[in-house]
Amino acid sequence: MRINRFFAVPAVMLATQFSWAQVKVDPKENLNPIVKSFVDEVNNNSQLEGMAYELLDGIGPRLVGTPEMLAANEWSAGKLRSWGIDANLQQFGTWKGWQRGTTHVDMVFPRVKSLAATQLAWSPATKKAIEAEVVVLPKVSNKAEFDKWLPSVKGKIVLMAQYQKIGRSDEQIKEFATPELYEKLKEEKAQAAKDFTAYVKNIGYDNNTLPQALENAGAAGIAISNWTGIMGANRIFGAKTSKIPMIDIDVEDYGMLYRMAEKGAQPKIKIDAQSKVLPEAKSFNTIGMIKGKEKPEEYVILSAHLDSWDGAQGATDNGTGTLTMLEAMRILKKYYPNNKRTIVLGLWGSEEQGLNGSRGFVADNPEIIKGVQAVFNQDNGTGRVVNISGQGFVKAYDYIGKWLDGVPKAVRSHIKTDFPGMPGGGGSDHASFVAAGVPGFSLGSLNWGYFGYTWHTTKDTYDKIVFDEVKNNVVLTAALAYMASEDPEFTNREKRTMPKDDKGETIQWPEAKEPRRSSKDYK
Repeated sequence: MRINRFFAVPAVMLATQFSWAQVKVDPKENLNPIVKSFVDEVNNNSQLEGMAYELLDGIGPRLVGTPEMLAANEWSAGKLRSWGIDANLQQFGTWKGWQRGTTHVDMVFPRVKSLAATQLAWSPATKKAIEAEVVVLPKVSNKAEFDKWLPSVKGKIVLMAQYQKIGRSDEQIKEFATPELYEKLKEEKAQAAKDFTAYVKNIGYDNNTLPQALENAGAAGIAISNWTGIMGANRIFGAKTSKIPMIDIDVEDYGMLYRMAEKGAQPKIKIDAQSKVLPEAKSFNTIGMIKGKEKPEEYVILSAHLDSWDGAQGATDNGTGTLTMLEAMRILKKYYPNNKRTIVLGLWGSEEQGLNGSRGFVADNPEIIKGVQAVFNQDNGTGRVVNISGQGFVKAYDYIGKWLDGVPKAVRSHIKTDFPGMPGGGGSDHASFVAAGVPGFSLGSLNWGYFGYTWHTTKDTYDKIVFDEVKNNVVLTAALAYMASEDPEFTNREKRTMPKDDKGETIQWPEAKEPRRSSKDYK
């Protein structure tokens, strides 16, 4: 038999190619010697792939309240200490303890088929496998009619999400359909989404209260399909039930079950979802610190959230940000021994539930916040950084522009800046600092399909990382931290005059918010 060498060799070749990835620097460029050493270290001794394996394949997803999140805190602190950097875990609250187990979902009638399904975070387990008929939401127009139907769900598994008539991505439809067909299908899809939203509103419920109503009516389980619109990718968030399992089913299998139930075939599925409810767990940030030699009471903060949702590995949200900041700290410690200002690494917990870790740090460390020179945060995927906004600080151009001049041209040439910009009100951890009046900057990455394909999905895995791009971001982060630390001036915190909104009212600077310190009342 002839062996197809095409399939036998590429994995090794690809790994070799990754190891050869270089951050290109023009040899004629007059780089600061310390910044040049950052580039050389990234090119010749990168630790990114090894750390990615340990964090993503070894520990896995890092949902707040789980043993895996604590393991990630301890792992990251251990890495910092191994490089001679002081590190500790700083508690900011507690969260309901939980650990994912195995999930098996099969259709058992009218035929047998294993289904692609994922238990939602914090979902109750099945003590033993449950087998029940699948039903869809009724075609009713108001709450009274829906509530009259509710008792019929007793002992059944309810398909609660919108049915997707077409399981192809918009990009594929656009590529192959005629322009007329594409517009027709796009309009039909938009109308279907609008109709489903109106339906849920008309029956008097929402995504939080409807699962509770179904559970209270005696449903045996709830299934949804939170499809991203990209084939194969579903978003996995938290369950809204307290006693019955809540699962997400891939769009293909969900659609099949939906059609069967709607046509009266009375399909039955079997759910075996094993997870553990654990005692209340402490929630931590990992904090690393390289003490400043001249201005120890002033701080440059490198920022990324360590936690993730747990449908996959949390590779690009936010494993890549975590790896970037860890690698930058390692390089700064190695090649910048006389740092003027204290350099802090904050790897935040519970960002996904509302920036809780970074808000906790801001609230619990007023002396540090008072002395922050700048915060550099990275959180939107594996792509090279292409956007930096002044976040509403009037003088941000003066210092960000100056610091970027110290970054290798090959790295900074991709970056567009926006000054003074608008203050970030949420979305990622720099917003926690901006709300407190601290210059916190988001290092905005090139998309690489982030929002459609990997953000909070079942596809956010190690293989989606483009290490060449992450190396670029390590050089950028380390260089910016160095420049900010060396700057003889303390950054100006003057805020811009805020513009008016569409109603003619002045937009307010974001308000500093207290973190959620526990999962009590979290939905």
